[in-house]
Amino acid sequence: MGNESMEITTTDNWKPRALVIGGVVGAAVGIAAAYLLVQRSKGDGASKFSVGEGVKIGVLVFGLLRSITNL
Repeated sequence: MGNESMEITTTDNWKPRALVIGGVVGAAVGIAAAYLLVQRSKGDGASKFSVGEGVKIGVLVFGLLRSITNL
């Protein structure tokens, strides 16, 4: 019985690690996207972000998440 509990904790150990790594990667991608948006707005003084661009980015993000879940 002691071996079974040890085996369960070993197999569940990857979940918190995956959440932390996913959070760090997500934060890094968000910071990079914000940096690119700021750099883009430096040229003309204002960030002109159209609705069409927002929809394109949203579809791309959902497609990326779908691809990740299919791995």
